[in-house]
Amino acid sequence: MPVPWPPSRLRLAILAALLVAASGARPSQVDAAAPPTGGLPRTSLVAAAGIQPGRVDRTSLRLSATYEATLRLGFTNRSFVVDSTATVTNTSGGPIDRLELNTAVARLGGLVLTAVTVDGNAVGATVDDQTIVVPLGGILPVDGRTVVRVRYGATLRTSLSASSWLFTRANGIVNAYRWLPWISRATPFSRPNHGDPFVTPNSPFVRLTVTTDRRLVIATTGDRVFRSDDGLTQRFEARNVRDVTVTAAPDFRTREAKVGATTIRYYYRSATNAQLTLDAAVAAFRKLQVRLGPYPYPTFKVVQSAGGYGMESPRLIWIPYGAGSANLRYLVTHETAHQWFYGLVGSDQARQPFADEAAADFVARYVTGLKRASRCASGRLDRSIYDYTAACYYEQIYIGGGNLIDQARQAMGSTAFWAALRGYVADQRYGLASNRTLLRALDDATPIDLGARIFGPRFPSIY
Repeated sequence: MPVPWPPSRLRLAILAALLVAASGARPSQVDAAAPPTGGLPRTSLVAAAGIQPGRVDRTSLRLSATYEATLRLGFTNRSFVVDSTATVTNTSGGPIDRLELNTAVARLGGLVLTAVTVDGNAVGATVDDQTIVVPLGGILPVDGRTVVRVRYGATLRTSLSASSWLFTRANGIVNAYRWLPWISRATPFSRPNHGDPFVTPNSPFVRLTVTTDRRLVIATTGDRVFRSDDGLTQRFEARNVRDVTVTAAPDFRTREAKVGATTIRYYYRSATNAQLTLDAAVAAFRKLQVRLGPYPYPTFKVVQSAGGYGMESPRLIWIPYGAGSANLRYLVTHETAHQWFYGLVGSDQARQPFADEAAADFVARYVTGLKRASRCASGRLDRSIYDYTAACYYEQIYIGGGNLIDQARQAMGSTAFWAALRGYVADQRYGLASNRTLLRALDDATPIDLGARIFGPRFPSIY
């Protein structure tokens, strides 16, 4: 707890300078280091300090935040009104003076901020690309805590073109992805391929209340804990997740199966391939859990989305409306693999896509026996999504990256490899890992120098 100094401009200036010196902060600094892994972010054992005068021009991903949000969803008129509150503790190791909150709605839904407050005080937040920049009005010191409330309105799209499928009402289904303003770092939304332009740290707790204009069946990251008598208000809670996705339809039906302690539930409008989809999810989940370690949540939801691409979220995946049976087993298995790589072990999906996409595709193709060669020339795997063409992003990162991981498996031997990968998931659970973290976990598990033999030429920024 900070020592309460008498009010003085000089003393306040000294305090700000000491905070900057202690943190080593530099102008325009964004701390992108991973938060503590293997459990919840640490919190102060004493009363947390609040906002203090000063400026450091610094933010961080290494923040512990819980979220409480209300969503008013108009299925009929496509209205989308959000009131979200983030309780943020600065666990970054240095002072910060702003938050960078991600929401793709800023690019897809015509987002209009109606109010932003910090500890009840209005602030001049701005929208830059898909980032809501929230000035804190001063410095939040280490272990300091603040409450940030963001209210906005938006309108769901009606098409599936380009990235519209992430935030739309189409085919009788509402898709809402990356709608909840979440701790992040400024990341461009536009990219030359279908890569995921996101990075979000884990949150220990999220509560969401959804009020709708008609009765809807809602599939979301959390589990439902309340529904009003008229069915128009529902409340959901989730723990240890890095995003909350909402999918809704008035006529969703469900089928489910049990794998160990986990209920796998499929939500669908069209019954075409319904049992095939559920069976594929059950088979994938069972095989992946054996190799990658236990799934810590009570439910895993597979949802028929409005359309577009298959997509991962914590505890939930989208399988597009109209997906055919020919590619269904691979698609379901790949998205299920993301429950471990991105869901449990987070990463910067925009700047280091190999860490989640290559890992997920490798395990998906391994358990389905669908390995194949890349159709694009091999090249560097340490680039961001912004550096790969639409024609070769999938072939180089997913296929080529997955094949590189399989080369490591063959060199190490399967027993050592799967033990190392399972250990990596356990060690990095709920954290943000990187390409380097993944490669080193494999390299450290064998006397073979994988860096020199396999990884080096593809990751010149690391080796």
